[in-house]
Amino acid sequence: MEKPQHAEPWYATALRAGLELVGWVGLPIALWPHSVLLAIGVDVLLIGVPAVLQTPGDKPGTVLAVPGWVTILMVFAELAGAVTAARLLLPGWAAVLVALLALICCVTELPRWKRLLRA
Repeated sequence: MEKPQHAEPWYATALRAGLELVGWVGLPIALWPHSVLLAIGVDVLLIGVPAVLQTPGDKPGTVLAVPGWVTILMVFAELAGAVTAARLLLPGWAAVLVALLALICCVTELPRWKRLLRA
């Protein structure tokens, strides 16, 4: 397995991964009572699409190559999913905390995003 060309700091990866989990778990739970198909579809979108579409050199292995701006849009979708799930399921203070962490994640992702846009 090849290593990514540019490793990002562990805290940036951990923050993004934690927020992704909030969206992956929270959105289907929030949507299930309204539409089972929508609940399943949102996870296909948030998990499946980024697993298939990757910017070469960003992570090990590329299934289907896309430009860097597509990867950045997928990260925004993941963060929006986390914030939305938190807003729908958690107490107000926790939803605000998730939103703040999403903003911090945008800051920690900037070096990666600049690299992705240059590629």
